[in-house]
Amino acid sequence: MTLQQLRYVVAIADHKSMNKAAAELFVTQPSLSNTIKDLEQELHIEIFARSNRGIVLTPEGEEFLGYARQMLEYYQLMEVRYLKNTVLKKKFSVSMQHYTFAVEAFIQMAKEFGMDEYEFAIHETRTSEVIENVRQHRSELGILYRNEFNAKFLDKLLRDRGMEFIPLFDCGIYVYLSKTNPLAEKEIIDFEDLQQYPCLSFEQGDNNSFYFAEEVLSAHEYRQIIKADDRATLLNLMVGLNGYTLCSGIICAELNGEEYAAVPLNTQETMTIGYIKHKQMPLSRLGKRYIDELQKYKGRVL
Repeated sequence: MTLQQLRYVVAIADHKSMNKAAAELFVTQPSLSNTIKDLEQELHIEIFARSNRGIVLTPEGEEFLGYARQMLEYYQLMEVRYLKNTVLKKKFSVSMQHYTFAVEAFIQMAKEFGMDEYEFAIHETRTSEVIENVRQHRSELGILYRNEFNAKFLDKLLRDRGMEFIPLFDCGIYVYLSKTNPLAEKEIIDFEDLQQYPCLSFEQGDNNSFYFAEEVLSAHEYRQIIKADDRATLLNLMVGLNGYTLCSGIICAELNGEEYAAVPLNTQETMTIGYIKHKQMPLSRLGKRYIDELQKYKGRVL
C-alpha cells in the first residue's frame, strides 16, 4: 500500500467517477483501475462497487477512505513542516446537534488556543451528518444526546461504524420557550399545558426517523409541530408563535440572549449528553481540552 494508492482512492471517492479522477491525476483510466484492483487484492477488501450507474464506495471502502484521508493529511503536515520548512496550522473540527452550550464551549477553547496556530471548524447540523462527519474523519468529535428510547439504535449504529458514545452528564427534560410565552411563569409544565402551542423540532432530512430526532420524546403525539433547519429560526418561532422545544435545560444567555427560559417538564424521562468518536482513535490535545470545557456544563444543568 502506497501514498499514491491512497491519493487515487480519495480522488475517485471525491469525483465518484473513474474517468474524472484519472483526468485530475493525469493517468489513464485503465492504469487507475488496475492500481485500485491491486490495492483491493492486497488488502482483501472491495473498496469500490462498480455498476451500470457508476462507481460507489462499499461499506469497507467508506471505512478505508476515512483512514486514507487521515494518513494523507498527516503526510501533508510532515511534508510542509520538514520538507518545505514551513509550519502548517493544526486542525480541529467538531460536529454537533443544535446545542448552544456546545458552541459556547468551542468558543472558549478557540480563545484559549488562538487562531494563529490552529484552524478550527464547527458544524452544527443534523444527527446523521454529525455521525457521518465523525465516521469520515471530517470531525474528530460529535456531540449528541442519548436516552432510553434511542440508546439501542444509536449504539448499534455507532458500533457498526467502529465508533462509540462517551457519556458526559445527565439532564432532566425542560421546555425551552420565550419569556413572553404564558407558560414561562410556571414552575413546572405538564404535557397538557403544551397542547395549544406549537412544538418546534429540527428537520432531519431523509433521516427523519424518531431515533434521529434531536428532541427527546420525539415519538409523543403532538397536536401542533413545526420543523425548522437552524437554531436562529427556531428562536424566532418561539417569539413569533409562542413555540417551544424540549431541551437539556442548559441556558446560554451570552449567545442566545436573555429573552428565553427553560422550565422543567413534568416527566421522569432523562437524557445523557455525550460525544462520539472512533474507538481506536485517541483524542487530540484540542479534543481533550474541548471535552474539559463541556464537562463544566455539568454544574450548570438546571
